[in-house]
Amino acid sequence: MQKFFRSKITSKAHIVAVDMGYGHQRAAYPLKFMAKGGKIINANSYKGIPTSDKRIWDTSRSFYEFISRFSNVPFIGKKAFSIYDKNFQGIPPFYPKRDLSKPSFQLKEIYNMLKKSSWGKDLILRLEKNPLPLVTTFFVPAYMAEYYKYSGDIYLIICDADVSRAWVALHPNRSKIKYLVPSRRVAERLQLYGVPEKNIFLTGFPLPLENLGDYKLSLLRRDFGLRLPNLDPRGIYAAKYERTIQKHLGLKNYKKKSDHKLNVMFAVGGAGAQKGLAVEIIKSLKDLIAKKKIIVTLVAGIHNHIYSYFKKEIAQLGLLNSLCCGINIIYSNSKEEYFKKFNYALRQADILWTKPSELSFYCALGLPIIIAPPIGEQEIFNKRWLEGIGAGISQDDPKYTSEWLFDWINSGWLAEAAMQGFLEASKFGTYNVERVVAKKPEETLKVKTILQY
Repeated sequence: MQKFFRSKITSKAHIVAVDMGYGHQRAAYPLKFMAKGGKIINANSYKGIPTSDKRIWDTSRSFYEFISRFSNVPFIGKKAFSIYDKNFQGIPPFYPKRDLSKPSFQLKEIYNMLKKSSWGKDLILRLEKNPLPLVTTFFVPAYMAEYYKYSGDIYLIICDADVSRAWVALHPNRSKIKYLVPSRRVAERLQLYGVPEKNIFLTGFPLPLENLGDYKLSLLRRDFGLRLPNLDPRGIYAAKYERTIQKHLGLKNYKKKSDHKLNVMFAVGGAGAQKGLAVEIIKSLKDLIAKKKIIVTLVAGIHNHIYSYFKKEIAQLGLLNSLCCGINIIYSNSKEEYFKKFNYALRQADILWTKPSELSFYCALGLPIIIAPPIGEQEIFNKRWLEGIGAGISQDDPKYTSEWLFDWINSGWLAEAAMQGFLEASKFGTYNVERVVAKKPEETLKVKTILQY
């Protein structure tokens, strides 16, 4: 990664994530260059974690993954997830604007566990030996640090386009936690929850440096320029917005022909709840894949059972010969290696099809998002944000992907969504997080004008 990034800021920090799904670690991964010793700490699985702490974390993680998968069960599964979602992840309506600082039940329980079981104290005492700024992508480690009186600065990165009350400390007006947020809506939401404005920094979501290139976004502009011809094969979008494309990509990156075939990437979430959707997509595109007219990249992540499931289904469809030349599967044993493979594959992807998780913010890379059904209230808000800025479009019936997908492409609709994401979503989140932590937030203000709801 370092070869893509030349930073003038040399400050280090403790980068803390949690090993639950992909979202929190994905948000931390681009900040590895800031991490002490180049290592990201997982609060729920670091070496030497007390057995009692591990048990608490594992119980929470297992239940969430179970309830996410269970949500696919007709009626009873959806009902059970709805009850869980409303009570533990619920986000109240934004309007009318009002005081929403009253702690939620979930938040009170977290603090009770800190008080009764010393949950997380071991981690904070370890970090206190070298009290660098603590940057975390999940709220619990931030609360642990403050509760056990960590002497360094505490920063919490928000990973969604809107958040529940659980993301804000029990007494926000007295908390020293500083929030690094991806959008203005989140900034305003935190103020309704009682967070002082001085503790909120509008940074944008941290994106992988290997997809950006540098401060001038050299790799991103190059890759986007090669993507647009696949998204606008008839030149309908380019005919109307050629000057806009040239202005934002640069003349050297404005291409009329791509260097690769149309590549659709489908990303399964950490719990694997939507793996069946991937098979429906492959079935619909089967003939085009066999004729080598399209590439489909399936993201299995770190789950061997999902990888095996994909291979089995591909074999049953008679497409084994298309593996690696018409169908790619991204799989790895470790999340760090998976993120590396995923980010590299993104550079030649033309469309990202995914539920509206933290990957929603990857629309800033000039990737149109086809939105799979959201799981959880925060993903509903992410979907709303994507549609609001014009960077995402909800999927149509996956059984007929081969029809509606190419209608969207031939009309230039997906090219427009790609450009909207590139223009409206923040591309500088990683750099801005670094600046704020290094106490140089005045540089962050320069890019505020490109950050939108």
